[in-house]
Amino acid sequence: MENQSARAAPARRERGQSLAEFAIMLPVLLILLMGVLDLGRAFFTYLALQDAAAEGAYFGTSYPRCLTSADCANPNNIEYRVRQSAPYGGMVNWSAATVTSNVPSRTPGDSLTVSVSYDFTLLTPVIQAVAGSQTLRLTARSIAVIVGDNPPP
Repeated sequence: MENQSARAAPARRERGQSLAEFAIMLPVLLILLMGVLDLGRAFFTYLALQDAAAEGAYFGTSYPRCLTSADCANPNNIEYRVRQSAPYGGMVNWSAATVTSNVPSRTPGDSLTVSVSYDFTLLTPVIQAVAGSQTLRLTARSIAVIVGDNPPP
C-alpha cells in the first residue's frame, strides 16, 4: 500500500506541467510560424515579379522599340505588359513597382533586359529586425535575345 501512494504523489504534483510548458513555448512557435508565412509571401511576390519580367522580355524580343507608352501606345509596350501580367489579385501593387528596360542595341541577336523592383512590406517584427527595415526590396530580372525589330502592332 505504501508503494502505491508514493507513486501517486508525484503525478499529482506534475499535473499542470504540460500546460506550463505549452504556455512558455506558444509565443516562440507563433513567431516562427509568422516568420515562415512572411517569407512565403515574399517568395510568392518574387515569383510574380519574375513572371512579369519574363512577360515583358518575351514581348520585347519581337518589339524592342516599344519600351514605354511614350514609344508605343498601350497595350503594345513592354512596361504595360509587365504591369498587366497579373492585374487582379496577388500581393503586388503594380502601380508601386518599378519597371526598367535596357536595350543597348535594337538589332536581332542582341540581348534585352527587363527588371522589375518592388518594396515588399514585412509583417513579422522578428523578420523586420533581421532585414533591418519594414520593407524588403525584391528585384527580378529577365534577359532575352531580340529576334526581330518589328513595327509596333
